[in-house]
Amino acid sequence: MATKDPTAVERANLLNMAKLSIKGLIESALSFGRTLDSDYPPLQQFFVVMEHCLKHGLKVRKSFLSYNKTIWGPLELVEKLYPEAEEIGASVRDLPGLKTPLGRARAWLRLALMQKKMADYLRCLIIQRDLLSEFYEYHALMMEEEGAVIVGLLVGLNVIDANLCVKGEDLDSQNEEDIGNKERNVQIAAILDQKNYVEELNRQLNSTVSSLHSRVDSLEKSNTKLIEELAIAKNNIIKLQEENHQLRSENKLILMKTQQHLEVTKVDVETELQTYKHSRQGLDEMYNEARRQLRDESQLRQDVENELAVQVSMKHEIELAMKLLEKDIHEKQDTLIGLRQQLEEVKAINIEMYQKLQGSEDGLKEKNEIIARLEEKTNKITAAMRQLEQRLQQAEKAQMEAEDEDEKYLQECLSKSDSLQKQISQKEKQLVQLETDLKIEKEWRQTLQEDLQKEKDALSHLRNETQQIISLKKEFLNLQDENQQLKKIYHEQEQALQELGNKLSESKLKIEDIKEANKALQGLVWLKDKEATHCKLCEKEFSLSKRKHHCRNCGEIFCNACSDNELPLPSSPKPVRVCDSCHALLIQRCSSNLP
Repeated sequence: MATKDPTAVERANLLNMAKLSIKGLIESALSFGRTLDSDYPPLQQFFVVMEHCLKHGLKVRKSFLSYNKTIWGPLELVEKLYPEAEEIGASVRDLPGLKTPLGRARAWLRLALMQKKMADYLRCLIIQRDLLSEFYEYHALMMEEEGAVIVGLLVGLNVIDANLCVKGEDLDSQNEEDIGNKERNVQIAAILDQKNYVEELNRQLNSTVSSLHSRVDSLEKSNTKLIEELAIAKNNIIKLQEENHQLRSENKLILMKTQQHLEVTKVDVETELQTYKHSRQGLDEMYNEARRQLRDESQLRQDVENELAVQVSMKHEIELAMKLLEKDIHEKQDTLIGLRQQLEEVKAINIEMYQKLQGSEDGLKEKNEIIARLEEKTNKITAAMRQLEQRLQQAEKAQMEAEDEDEKYLQECLSKSDSLQKQISQKEKQLVQLETDLKIEKEWRQTLQEDLQKEKDALSHLRNETQQIISLKKEFLNLQDENQQLKKIYHEQEQALQELGNKLSESKLKIEDIKEANKALQGLVWLKDKEATHCKLCEKEFSLSKRKHHCRNCGEIFCNACSDNELPLPSSPKPVRVCDSCHALLIQRCSSNLP
């Protein structure tokens, strides 16, 4: 074995001594319940241990007279690293009875304990290892991890309250022999603690060894039982293999008979499947045709929507044209020709829409015919299902007759004498075969029932498809309603355009009146058409049917219903269009002017 480093052993011993002294000091101080004096033995022991920990690995300083080895140097560093420690250093230097550096270090430790900051001061030292290397060797306790552990333990001393008199004590010349005896007592206590710890470990190991022995015995017993069970299991496997060979031979005979029966049933099933597939192919073709027609109708619907969008855009263009007509009076005749051309185009579009509607109605009729065909095919499928059910009932009747015959045959066999026992045994074998055949027939019946359920599912699927076709029919009816609404809108637009044509013809006659009114209203503010979107009186929005009209008196814009009055104004002798409010005011003025 490799020998341990003696410095590492020293550090471990000092760490154990520090742990014991700190733990004993805290426990005794808490049980003591008062502030500690300098004569308290555990406290004296703690200071001795701390002094040895700080002295471990300390470098020797040479002087003129002798070699100096003191811990005051590293403790004096704390003032530079921790500004709050300056007060302790100053108070230690001011003490009159202290002459040696060792006495100052002892006084510093006592003051740091009273301030409850010993752990903080020493932590600053341990962090700065570059500065500590001037005072300590590389293997010293303060340079290794043990120093950090001791500093962590010192935090627990903040619980203790100590009142130590530093002035009266002779800290320079304490008896070294007493210190040596205390050290020995501490080491003996540490050795005894280690001995107790080793004894407890030995007891635990003995208990674990005994438990392991008991486990080994139980495992051996279970292993023997498992070996016996394995032998029994092997014998059972041999027996089962023999029985398996016998059963396989019997199974081969049964399979031969069942295969013959299955071949007969397969022929019937294949014929039924072929008929079902032919009917299903016809239904699929009808369904695909219906899908194609639906796609064509959806395309027609999109075309109708596009044409509606075109009509909306045409509507906007007509509104713009109307605004231009009102602004530019001299170009009204040219715009009328353009409007008539647009009317002809709209008529042509409507004729095309009507033709497309007729085509969609023809498509609907074809779809109704397809639905009628699908219903006929579903009826045929239900008839086929009924035939299959009748076949199943016949098979069940045949099974019942076979069972009755078997019972009669058994009664006859029981009535015969002992001489016919050999024949009875043969008949029993035939009975077993018949039972297997019956089981096979039951299984075949179950397969037929499953096929019936599948066909029912296919029927439900077809019904769902017919429901979808009905919903498509409803959508088509909705499209027809929308088309009728569009026709109504178209007729309304035609009426509005006719009214516009009439009003435009009237506007030519009123141009002169407007010119005269414009001369009279040069001082008034004439509201622009773009600024007005709603009637000032009824506040309704302007449109193609609800046009804009200027009041020749106030200059505001009103609808036809709110400005259908005509009165002669002072600016024009002819009657001019006036709003309802101006009409009422002018009538009141005329009535007030009359005698």
